[in-house]
Amino acid sequence: MKTGLVWFKNDLRLHDNEALTEAIKDCDELIFCYAIEKNNFQKLDLGFRKCDINRFKFLEQSVIDLQNRLEKLDGHLLIGSDSAAEFLPELVEKYNISDIYAEEEYASEEVDLIKKIQKILPSVNFHFYWGKTLYHKEDIPFSISKIPLSSKAYRIPAAKESEPRKTIKAPAKLKSVKNVKSTKFPSYKKFGFSKKEYDAAQPLLEGGETKALQRLQYYTFKSELLTGYRWSRNQSQGLDYSSKLSPYLALGCISPREIFEQVKKYENKIKKNQSTWWLVFELVWRDYFTFKGMKFGNKIFKTKGYKNKSISFKNNKKNFRKWCEGTTGIPFVDAHMRQLNATGYMSNRGRVNCASYFVHDLNIDWTWGAAYFESRLIDYDVSSNWMNWHMQAFEIYYTNPIHQSNKYKAQDFIREWIPELRDKNDIEVLIPWEFDISDYPKPIEIFSKWERAISLIQKLKV
Repeated sequence: MKTGLVWFKNDLRLHDNEALTEAIKDCDELIFCYAIEKNNFQKLDLGFRKCDINRFKFLEQSVIDLQNRLEKLDGHLLIGSDSAAEFLPELVEKYNISDIYAEEEYASEEVDLIKKIQKILPSVNFHFYWGKTLYHKEDIPFSISKIPLSSKAYRIPAAKESEPRKTIKAPAKLKSVKNVKSTKFPSYKKFGFSKKEYDAAQPLLEGGETKALQRLQYYTFKSELLTGYRWSRNQSQGLDYSSKLSPYLALGCISPREIFEQVKKYENKIKKNQSTWWLVFELVWRDYFTFKGMKFGNKIFKTKGYKNKSISFKNNKKNFRKWCEGTTGIPFVDAHMRQLNATGYMSNRGRVNCASYFVHDLNIDWTWGAAYFESRLIDYDVSSNWMNWHMQAFEIYYTNPIHQSNKYKAQDFIREWIPELRDKNDIEVLIPWEFDISDYPKPIEIFSKWERAISLIQKLKV
């Protein structure tokens, strides 16, 4: 009798899950588990948690949904609350497990954890399967060490020479160890959160594979919003300007290949245009950051970056706190930061502007901003987050938040998130420091490079 353990991590789904599928093929009976890493919720020296309450709650929703889906197939999910390094050895001993099946990792924290567990369990056979990207890492026309430095140099050959592997169907039944019952997701209290924090937390989306697949269906065939994605993606307000699949991708509640196949069906049955191309492009871009992150390893977390380039930062902690809280006095930045703090989400347009302002105007170490985004974002992905911040610090031209707020007509979005400006007109909302508005913070600084953008706003008709 061969007993296996399926160790779910950031692959919280039944569909297109190779580790799960292979475990079912190989073993006579299975145990299913998920282990929370308590250290992920510790407080950093910067003054905030590594993962904050919205990330915790979105994770909780996603794990519980996985548990419910397993139970519908007569399965179970055992949930550990300290670390996999403690939980997995307990399960191996209790259920006489000979083999562990899991998704393959690449980032240092996750790889170090796996090595630690393998050292504790030398007699157990470990089976890892790659499932994080659209293109399998073995199918792209580059070795990881040869990943190009520019996205174009990667993307064009990858698209020509690679094809996403077919998705794997979710299992119709499971071979569970008999008389094993699911365990409850541990209380927020165990991780140091208060009832007030937990009750107030409202992630933008509800986590889990069920909601992920519903969202994909809604954004494609049900609403046909995908047809306009290319032209709506730079907005910030509401749910429907973009797919909102990134939080589900981050925890593996949905497979990138599942999204790709749905887009291809949409192109055949509804419409093929720049928008459908662009959504696939976003998946390819995500792949590129993953492979590039693998290439450079821990250098992507360092202030000098993988280019080993020195930048002299001022690192004013008071200004850093204002940026985190959304009280810089720059409405376009503040509205996005307040949205992030409240919902765990921010639009792409917001991320670009908040990061650019942080690095180039406030002149604060970009790794502080990246760490704050890691703490707050429910769609936090290690490579996407740190590589995007790296690009803001070293590669991308400056983004003017005053010009951008006008260009993208952000008045209603600003009013939504900054109640102090809710009753102000379209000019006052964008440049409130030019008027006598007492209850909204004055800007940290007004830069001369903003003069033209300010002048254009002043000429608007109200």
